[in-house]
Amino acid sequence: MKKIRELTVDEMFELFLLIKNADVRTAKNGKKFIAFTFQDTSGTIDGKYWDASEEEISRFIAGSVILLNGKREVYQGNPQVKIIHMRVARPDEPSEPALYMERAPLKREEMVEEINQTVFEITNAHWQRIVRYLLTQYQKEFFDYPAAKRNHHAFANGLAYHTVSMLRLGKAICKEYNELNAALLYSGIILHDLGKVKELSGAMTTEYTLSGNLIGHLVLVDEEITKACIALKIDENDEDVIVLRHMVLAHHGLLEYGSPVRPRIMEAEVLHQIDNIDASIQMMLGSVRQTEPGQYTDRIFGLDNRSFYVPKDI
Repeated sequence: MKKIRELTVDEMFELFLLIKNADVRTAKNGKKFIAFTFQDTSGTIDGKYWDASEEEISRFIAGSVILLNGKREVYQGNPQVKIIHMRVARPDEPSEPALYMERAPLKREEMVEEINQTVFEITNAHWQRIVRYLLTQYQKEFFDYPAAKRNHHAFANGLAYHTVSMLRLGKAICKEYNELNAALLYSGIILHDLGKVKELSGAMTTEYTLSGNLIGHLVLVDEEITKACIALKIDENDEDVIVLRHMVLAHHGLLEYGSPVRPRIMEAEVLHQIDNIDASIQMMLGSVRQTEPGQYTDRIFGLDNRSFYVPKDI
């Protein structure tokens, strides 16, 4: 049986799916509708349920498994489903949400081992102690959470997988450029998105928390570094602590992208570039893998809403 992202345009289907998100909105006519994001192990797709009653709003909630009868369509270059009929899955049907969650291609144990081995390569004592302290404190969340609600690495274990991919890129770059401080770069990579364990609500029905919306993961992880320094009796005014904080605060690169400062040391600029490379490639791969050669991908919001051509003969 096909999965949701394997369906072709105009194909009719009936599938069990997880409701990842269910946002209640009001249409121009004043009637309520539900903007759904449905999910299975192949990925996610959106669909709108028009003229939703209060009973339907309370029944079709995020985290529920439903049986959806619909049609695969495209709207403004993006995939969506036309909902014909849907109902909540019964207990005797495949109704366990975990069955429909997309996960990282690496096993959790492999990612734990690879990141822990890299921590041994952090030769600066302050950086290593801070990294170990925060990884230990947020072990479960760090290896369970996605890296985003949408866009890149927006799947279970995506945060750790994004981190592992960036560490691999970072190690290759450090091998080429000996002038880089590898220990600082690895510390920054491991910590740069750790604030997402507070910014996001979890892997199954991912939403932004209040602190995620109002503060953001860059500032949240900076606060965690400061707390770690207090717990470990490290002077947060030491230069090595300040440059570590700069790494995480500058990793979005531009002020308009949420960084309070732009990168001002080499390792911070490299961290920013690696982050962009890994996020962009993951977004492209997610679409390219679902596109036949000779066709264009769906538009990718995180890449300026561009679509990408998949060559036929190369």
